[in-house]
Amino acid sequence: MLVTFLPAALILAALAAALLIAVPRYFYWLTVARKPTYQINPGEANWLDSQATLDLWTEARDSLKLHAYYVPAPGAGATAILAHGYTGDSRQLGYMARIFHDKFGMNVLLPDARGHGQSEGHYIGFGWHERLDLLLWMDRARELGGGGDIALFGISMGAATVLMTSGEAVPPELRLVIADCGYTSVQDELNWQMKLRYRFSLPPLVRVVSRMAQRRAGYSFEEASALEQVKKSRVPTLFIHGEADTVVPFEMCGRLYDACAAAKEIYTVPGAEHGAAYSVDAEQYEQRLALFLEKYMPGFPTAPGKKAE
Repeated sequence: MLVTFLPAALILAALAAALLIAVPRYFYWLTVARKPTYQINPGEANWLDSQATLDLWTEARDSLKLHAYYVPAPGAGATAILAHGYTGDSRQLGYMARIFHDKFGMNVLLPDARGHGQSEGHYIGFGWHERLDLLLWMDRARELGGGGDIALFGISMGAATVLMTSGEAVPPELRLVIADCGYTSVQDELNWQMKLRYRFSLPPLVRVVSRMAQRRAGYSFEEASALEQVKKSRVPTLFIHGEADTVVPFEMCGRLYDACAAAKEIYTVPGAEHGAAYSVDAEQYEQRLALFLEKYMPGFPTAPGKKAE
Protein backbone atom coordinates (compact mmCIF):
# COMPACT_ATOMS: atom_id res chain seq x y z
CA MET A 1 0.00 0.00 0.00
CA LEU A 2 2.91 2.35 0.78
CA VAL A 3 4.32 1.69 -2.70
CA THR A 4 1.10 2.82 -4.35
CA PHE A 5 0.66 5.78 -2.00
CA LEU A 6 4.08 7.33 -2.62
CA PRO A 7 3.64 8.05 -6.37
CA ALA A 8 0.23 9.63 -5.69
CA ALA A 9 1.70 11.76 -2.89
CA LEU A 10 4.57 12.85 -5.12
CA ILE A 11 2.16 13.78 -7.91
CA LEU A 12 0.01 15.80 -5.50
CA ALA A 13 3.10 17.51 -4.09
CA ALA A 14 4.31 18.36 -7.61
CA LEU A 15 0.90 19.75 -8.53
CA ALA A 16 0.80 21.84 -5.34
CA ALA A 17 4.30 23.21 -6.06
CA ALA A 18 3.32 24.00 -9.63
CA LEU A 19 0.24 25.86 -8.42
CA LEU A 20 2.27 27.81 -5.84
CA ILE A 21 4.51 28.99 -8.68
CA ALA A 22 1.95 29.40 -11.47
CA VAL A 23 -0.89 31.12 -9.59
CA PRO A 24 1.17 34.07 -8.24
CA ARG A 25 2.80 34.52 -11.66
CA TYR A 26 -0.60 34.55 -13.34
CA PHE A 27 -1.98 37.02 -10.79
CA TYR A 28 1.10 39.20 -11.26
CA TRP A 29 0.59 39.20 -15.02
CA LEU A 30 -3.13 39.90 -14.64
CA THR A 31 -2.54 42.94 -12.47
CA VAL A 32 0.94 44.49 -12.58
CA ALA A 33 2.10 43.29 -16.01
CA ARG A 34 -1.25 43.21 -17.78
CA LYS A 35 -1.39 44.72 -21.25
CA PRO A 36 -3.87 47.60 -21.56
CA THR A 37 -7.17 46.45 -23.07
CA TYR A 38 -9.39 49.50 -22.60
CA GLN A 39 -11.35 50.44 -25.72
CA ILE A 40 -11.99 54.17 -26.09
CA ASN A 41 -15.63 55.09 -26.40
CA PRO A 42 -15.82 57.42 -29.45
CA GLY A 43 -17.70 59.98 -27.37
CA GLU A 44 -14.76 60.24 -24.96
CA ALA A 45 -12.21 61.13 -27.63
CA ASN A 46 -14.32 63.17 -30.08
CA TRP A 47 -13.63 66.49 -28.39
CA LEU A 48 -9.92 65.79 -28.10
CA ASP A 49 -9.75 64.86 -31.80
CA SER A 50 -11.19 68.26 -32.69
CA GLN A 51 -8.52 70.20 -30.76
CA ALA A 52 -5.07 71.42 -31.77
CA THR A 53 -3.26 69.16 -29.32
CA LEU A 54 0.48 69.09 -28.72
CA ASP A 55 2.37 65.85 -28.12
CA LEU A 56 4.65 66.22 -25.11
CA TRP A 57 7.38 63.89 -23.89
CA THR A 58 9.34 63.72 -20.68
CA GLU A 59 11.81 61.26 -19.20
CA ALA A 60 10.94 59.51 -15.95
CA ARG A 61 13.43 58.99 -13.12
CA ASP A 62 13.98 55.42 -14.35
CA SER A 63 14.58 56.64 -17.93
CA LEU A 64 11.19 55.64 -19.37
CA LYS A 65 9.88 58.02 -22.02
CA LEU A 66 6.45 59.28 -21.02
CA HIS A 67 3.85 60.85 -23.31
CA ALA A 68 1.08 63.39 -22.78
CA TYR A 69 -1.33 65.48 -24.83
CA TYR A 70 -1.47 69.20 -24.11
CA VAL A 71 -4.41 71.42 -25.06
CA PRO A 72 -3.70 75.11 -24.44
CA ALA A 73 -6.51 77.56 -23.73
CA PRO A 74 -6.09 81.14 -25.00
CA GLY A 75 -5.16 83.45 -22.16
CA ALA A 76 -5.35 80.66 -19.57
CA GLY A 77 -3.62 81.19 -16.25
CA ALA A 78 -3.98 77.65 -14.92
CA THR A 79 -3.59 74.04 -16.01
CA ALA A 80 -5.57 70.92 -15.19
CA ILE A 81 -3.61 67.64 -15.28
CA LEU A 82 -5.90 64.64 -15.76
CA ALA A 83 -4.92 61.09 -14.69
CA HIS A 84 -6.74 58.17 -16.34
CA GLY A 85 -7.67 54.75 -15.02
CA TYR A 86 -6.28 51.21 -15.04
CA THR A 87 -5.54 49.86 -18.55
CA GLY A 88 -6.94 53.04 -20.12
CA ASP A 89 -5.05 55.95 -21.63
CA SER A 90 -5.22 59.73 -21.65
CA ARG A 91 -7.85 59.81 -24.42
CA GLN A 92 -10.20 58.09 -21.99
CA LEU A 93 -10.62 61.50 -20.33
CA GLY A 94 -11.54 63.52 -23.42
CA TYR A 95 -14.95 64.29 -21.93
CA MET A 96 -13.36 65.70 -18.76
CA ALA A 97 -10.74 67.63 -20.74
CA ARG A 98 -13.61 69.42 -22.52
CA ILE A 99 -15.07 70.56 -19.19
CA PHE A 100 -11.80 71.94 -17.82
CA HIS A 101 -10.85 73.57 -21.13
CA ASP A 102 -14.14 74.86 -22.58
CA LYS A 103 -16.13 75.53 -19.43
CA PHE A 104 -13.41 76.39 -16.92
CA GLY A 105 -10.97 78.07 -19.31
CA MET A 106 -7.92 76.02 -18.32
CA ASN A 107 -5.02 74.50 -20.20
CA VAL A 108 -5.30 70.72 -20.09
CA LEU A 109 -2.47 68.20 -19.85
CA LEU A 110 -3.36 64.53 -20.28
CA PRO A 111 -0.50 62.11 -19.50
CA ASP A 112 -0.44 58.48 -20.58
CA ALA A 113 0.55 56.58 -17.45
CA ARG A 114 3.65 54.41 -17.76
CA GLY A 115 2.80 51.18 -19.56
CA HIS A 116 -0.29 52.79 -21.13
CA GLY A 117 -0.99 54.65 -24.35
CA GLN A 118 2.19 55.96 -25.97
CA SER A 119 4.25 55.94 -22.76
CA GLU A 120 6.96 53.34 -22.30
CA GLY A 121 6.85 50.71 -19.57
CA HIS A 122 6.05 47.04 -19.09
CA TYR A 123 4.17 47.12 -15.80
CA ILE A 124 1.37 48.99 -14.07
CA GLY A 125 2.31 50.82 -10.89
CA PHE A 126 -1.26 51.41 -9.61
CA GLY A 127 -0.32 55.03 -8.90
CA TRP A 128 2.83 54.51 -6.86
CA HIS A 129 5.52 55.13 -9.48
CA GLU A 130 3.04 57.29 -11.38
CA ARG A 131 2.89 59.75 -8.47
CA LEU A 132 6.53 60.66 -9.17
CA ASP A 133 5.77 60.91 -12.89
CA LEU A 134 3.05 63.45 -12.08
CA LEU A 135 5.62 65.60 -10.29
CA LEU A 136 7.53 65.75 -13.60
CA TRP A 137 4.38 66.62 -15.51
CA MET A 138 3.68 69.43 -13.05
CA ASP A 139 7.11 70.83 -13.88
CA ARG A 140 6.19 70.77 -17.57
CA ALA A 141 2.83 72.40 -16.84
CA ARG A 142 4.59 75.21 -14.97
CA GLU A 143 6.90 75.79 -17.95
CA LEU A 144 4.08 75.79 -20.50
CA GLY A 145 1.63 77.75 -18.37
CA GLY A 146 4.08 80.45 -17.32
CA GLY A 147 4.07 79.38 -13.69
CA GLY A 148 0.28 79.39 -13.37
CA ASP A 149 -1.82 77.41 -10.92
CA ILE A 150 -2.27 73.65 -11.28
CA ALA A 151 -5.19 71.35 -10.49
CA LEU A 152 -4.90 67.54 -10.43
CA PHE A 153 -7.88 65.41 -11.42
CA GLY A 154 -7.92 61.60 -11.46
CA ILE A 155 -10.41 58.80 -11.88
CA SER A 156 -10.08 55.25 -10.49
CA MET A 157 -6.35 54.37 -10.62
CA GLY A 158 -5.81 57.98 -11.66
CA ALA A 159 -7.63 59.10 -8.50
CA ALA A 160 -5.33 56.97 -6.37
CA THR A 161 -2.40 58.44 -8.31
CA VAL A 162 -3.30 62.06 -7.59
CA LEU A 163 -3.96 61.24 -3.92
CA MET A 164 -0.57 59.53 -3.65
CA THR A 165 1.01 62.56 -5.33
CA SER A 166 -0.60 64.93 -2.82
CA GLY A 167 1.49 63.47 -0.01
CA GLU A 168 4.78 64.33 -1.73
CA ALA A 169 6.72 67.62 -1.73
CA VAL A 170 4.54 69.25 -4.37
CA PRO A 171 5.13 72.65 -6.02
CA PRO A 172 3.31 75.67 -4.56
CA GLU A 173 1.42 76.07 -7.84
CA LEU A 174 -0.58 72.91 -7.06
CA ARG A 175 -3.75 74.39 -5.61
CA LEU A 176 -6.10 71.41 -5.39
CA VAL A 177 -6.71 67.73 -6.04
CA ILE A 178 -9.93 66.09 -7.28
CA ALA A 179 -10.14 62.31 -6.87
CA ASP A 180 -13.05 60.36 -8.38
CA CYS A 181 -13.42 56.79 -7.00
CA GLY A 182 -9.87 56.23 -5.78
CA TYR A 183 -8.81 53.24 -3.67
CA THR A 184 -7.15 53.33 -0.25
CA SER A 185 -4.15 51.17 -1.21
CA VAL A 186 -3.05 48.68 -3.84
CA GLN A 187 -3.12 45.90 -1.25
CA ASP A 188 -6.68 46.73 -0.21
CA GLU A 189 -7.87 46.97 -3.80
CA LEU A 190 -6.32 43.69 -4.97
CA ASN A 191 -7.66 41.83 -1.93
CA TRP A 192 -11.08 43.28 -2.78
CA GLN A 193 -10.75 42.36 -6.46
CA MET A 194 -9.96 38.75 -5.55
CA LYS A 195 -13.11 38.60 -3.45
CA LEU A 196 -15.15 40.28 -6.19
CA ARG A 197 -13.89 38.11 -9.06
CA TYR A 198 -13.30 34.75 -7.40
CA ARG A 199 -15.66 34.88 -4.40
CA PHE A 200 -12.83 34.48 -1.91
CA SER A 201 -10.03 36.60 -0.51
CA LEU A 202 -6.52 35.19 -0.11
CA PRO A 203 -4.26 37.83 1.47
CA PRO A 204 -1.24 35.46 1.50
CA LEU A 205 -1.41 35.23 -2.31
CA VAL A 206 -1.53 39.03 -2.60
CA ARG A 207 1.50 39.24 -0.31
CA VAL A 208 3.41 36.77 -2.50
CA VAL A 209 2.53 38.77 -5.63
CA SER A 210 3.55 41.92 -3.77
CA ARG A 211 7.01 40.46 -3.25
CA MET A 212 7.15 39.66 -6.96
CA ALA A 213 6.22 43.26 -7.72
CA GLN A 214 8.95 44.46 -5.37
CA ARG A 215 11.57 42.42 -7.23
CA ARG A 216 10.36 43.02 -10.77
CA ALA A 217 8.67 46.43 -10.67
CA GLY A 218 10.38 48.09 -7.71
CA TYR A 219 7.42 48.60 -5.37
CA SER A 220 5.32 46.63 -2.92
CA PHE A 221 1.55 46.70 -2.63
CA GLU A 222 1.87 47.54 1.06
CA GLU A 223 3.79 50.77 0.48
CA ALA A 224 1.56 51.91 -2.39
CA SER A 225 -1.00 53.54 -0.14
CA ALA A 226 -3.13 56.56 -0.95
CA LEU A 227 -4.44 56.36 2.62
CA GLU A 228 -1.00 56.99 4.10
CA GLN A 229 -0.20 59.68 1.55
CA VAL A 230 -3.29 61.80 2.25
CA LYS A 231 -2.32 61.84 5.92
CA LYS A 232 0.66 63.97 4.85
CA SER A 233 -1.17 66.10 2.30
CA ARG A 234 -1.62 69.84 2.63
CA VAL A 235 -3.41 70.21 -0.72
CA PRO A 236 -7.19 70.87 -0.63
CA THR A 237 -8.88 67.71 -1.89
CA LEU A 238 -12.34 66.92 -3.27
CA PHE A 239 -13.30 63.25 -2.90
CA ILE A 240 -15.94 61.95 -5.36
CA HIS A 241 -17.43 58.45 -5.34
CA GLY A 242 -20.45 56.61 -6.68
CA GLU A 243 -22.41 55.04 -3.86
CA ALA A 244 -23.12 51.90 -5.96
CA ASP A 245 -19.44 51.33 -6.82
CA THR A 246 -18.42 47.69 -6.42
CA VAL A 247 -15.08 47.87 -8.29
CA VAL A 248 -13.59 50.26 -5.74
CA PRO A 249 -15.95 49.87 -2.77
CA PHE A 250 -17.72 53.01 -1.64
CA GLU A 251 -16.47 52.68 1.93
CA MET A 252 -12.92 53.41 0.76
CA CYS A 253 -13.98 56.98 -0.02
CA GLY A 254 -14.97 57.59 3.60
CA ARG A 255 -11.72 56.16 4.88
CA LEU A 256 -9.69 58.39 2.57
CA TYR A 257 -11.73 61.45 3.49
CA ASP A 258 -11.36 60.81 7.22
CA ALA A 259 -7.58 60.29 6.89
CA CYS A 260 -6.92 63.37 4.77
CA ALA A 261 -5.02 66.05 6.69
CA ALA A 262 -5.72 68.83 4.17
CA ALA A 263 -8.81 70.97 3.62
CA LYS A 264 -11.33 68.57 2.11
CA GLU A 265 -14.81 68.09 0.72
CA ILE A 266 -16.77 65.00 -0.28
CA TYR A 267 -19.37 64.51 -3.01
CA THR A 268 -21.07 61.14 -3.41
CA VAL A 269 -23.60 60.14 -6.05
CA PRO A 270 -26.41 57.69 -5.19
CA GLY A 271 -26.83 54.92 -7.75
CA ALA A 272 -23.55 55.62 -9.54
CA GLU A 273 -21.32 52.64 -10.28
CA HIS A 274 -17.55 52.75 -10.74
CA GLY A 275 -16.43 55.86 -12.63
CA ALA A 276 -20.04 56.73 -13.49
CA ALA A 277 -20.68 59.65 -11.12
CA TYR A 278 -20.47 62.17 -13.97
CA SER A 279 -22.77 60.25 -16.30
CA VAL A 280 -25.36 59.83 -13.53
CA ASP A 281 -25.30 63.44 -12.28
CA ALA A 282 -23.45 65.57 -14.87
CA GLU A 283 -24.92 68.94 -13.94
CA GLN A 284 -24.24 68.61 -10.22
CA TYR A 285 -20.81 67.09 -10.92
CA GLU A 286 -19.72 70.10 -12.98
CA GLN A 287 -21.15 72.49 -10.40
CA ARG A 288 -19.22 70.83 -7.57
CA LEU A 289 -16.01 71.02 -9.59
CA ALA A 290 -16.59 74.69 -10.34
CA LEU A 291 -17.33 75.55 -6.70
CA PHE A 292 -14.18 73.75 -5.55
CA LEU A 293 -12.07 75.56 -8.13
CA GLU A 294 -13.59 78.90 -7.15
CA LYS A 295 -12.81 78.23 -3.50
CA TYR A 296 -9.19 77.15 -3.83
CA MET A 297 -7.88 78.52 -7.13
CA PRO A 298 -7.32 82.30 -7.11
CA GLY A 299 -8.56 84.06 -10.22
CA PHE A 300 -10.96 81.32 -11.29
CA PRO A 301 -12.32 81.42 -14.02
CA THR A 302 -8.76 81.32 -15.31
CA ALA A 303 -9.07 82.68 -18.85
CA PRO A 304 -10.69 85.86 -20.23
CA GLY A 305 -14.18 85.20 -21.50
CA LYS A 306 -14.45 81.84 -19.76
CA LYS A 307 -16.79 81.09 -16.94
CA ALA A 308 -18.12 78.11 -15.04
CA GLU A 309 -21.58 77.25 -16.28
